[in-house]
Amino acid sequence: MRDNGSQRPRLFGTDGIRGTANVEPMTSETVVRLGRAIAHVVKDAPRRHKIIIGKDTRLSGYMLESALTSGICSMGVDVLLVGPLPTPGIAFLTRSMRADAGVVISASHNPFQDNGIKFFERNGFKLPDQVERTIERLVLDDEIVHLRPTAGEVGKAFRIDDALGRYNVFLKSTFPRHLTLDGLKVVIDCANGAGYRVGPEVLSELGADVVQMGVDPDGENINRDCGALHPQGLAAAVVEHDAHIGIALDGDGDRVIFADELGQVVDGDEVLAMLAISLAQQERLPNGGVVATVMSNIGLDVALQEHGITLERAPVGDRYVVEQMLAGGYALGGEQSGHIVFLEHGTTGDGLVTALTLLALLVESGQALSEARQVMRRFPQMMVNVPVTERRDLDSLPAVQQVIADIRRRLGRRGRVLVRYSGTEALVRVMVEGEERTQVEQFVHEIATALRDHLLSSSAK
Repeated sequence: MRDNGSQRPRLFGTDGIRGTANVEPMTSETVVRLGRAIAHVVKDAPRRHKIIIGKDTRLSGYMLESALTSGICSMGVDVLLVGPLPTPGIAFLTRSMRADAGVVISASHNPFQDNGIKFFERNGFKLPDQVERTIERLVLDDEIVHLRPTAGEVGKAFRIDDALGRYNVFLKSTFPRHLTLDGLKVVIDCANGAGYRVGPEVLSELGADVVQMGVDPDGENINRDCGALHPQGLAAAVVEHDAHIGIALDGDGDRVIFADELGQVVDGDEVLAMLAISLAQQERLPNGGVVATVMSNIGLDVALQEHGITLERAPVGDRYVVEQMLAGGYALGGEQSGHIVFLEHGTTGDGLVTALTLLALLVESGQALSEARQVMRRFPQMMVNVPVTERRDLDSLPAVQQVIADIRRRLGRRGRVLVRYSGTEALVRVMVEGEERTQVEQFVHEIATALRDHLLSSSAK
């Protein structure tokens, strides 16, 4: 990826650095330099500094953990190694252990051959863009290559053996003390990822009868036909075991998808609707609003409007959701994909906190999930991808804009159109939502045709 302004290589995407393990930038050599860069950035006083490193269950995690540790220690900063732990667990430990930064080695929902690195500030929030740009510059320019402490100034590495237990206690603290999960049968699919131990542990200790899936990581099976990306197996297991609810985490545990007792999948939009309405009724929804992304279904808008709740939309990416939450003074936000953020409890999406919060709602209300989810009606949505050879400004194509404007007028307030370039591929994504599926399909076709006729012909000139 390149920064169009400077034409310099860019390392960071919307959620850290990611790529095929052992291929640039996810090589040991580059990761050593990343370790040196983050260590340099956090050193702000003449004292001993420390950085926490966690990871998911990928085979390449060992290689990258060693490289990152080496880079950090080479700058005179200590490393605290916690092993496999969900991404939100690293954010929590960074804050609670007063570390100067937290690092997660994970490619989240990607297949095992990929890996990535995410950074957290000492306050547990993801690094702002300007700090990422600084780290990027330090990695690419050899600006700190001459800074090499020696003797007793070299950093040390320590293993934190009780990290999982600390996170377990934190998770249970987010569940109301007057409630238990006694009598509930819960299926949990941990995607053979970072939550494979702590997820079942917490649910069982709160009283649930737990059926476990995706808890046998072998370094290569993370996210493979399981977890939040593939919830069909979870849904079938809920029906097979006559369970009350199913919970599917992704590989690094920061997002969650559910299945109700009928085996129907429940996504992040529906979870946001249920939780926002419940919190509003308890007068626990600051500023009466929620933050979602531009991809959330318009059914969420309609459901929240009916309860007097404001919906703000952010760009795709949980970091942008959090930024808008902080700017607007909101406590709840999330994405359709299952990243749900409660600033009351944490600084980033946490699949297990979300699961415990939804379970508390169901226990308190006495509702089944199939009943509780009825607060939102999903509008038909269709998306198509139109390949392009050049990224021209869509506003410079009046014929396309006319088609989009006409469709928006015909949909009115009961529908939505989103046309945007993909952040990672040579595609224009066209998404339309409305009350009637046949109409939605027609409108998507009209916009895609206009793009092909005008964008591709313009690119060929």
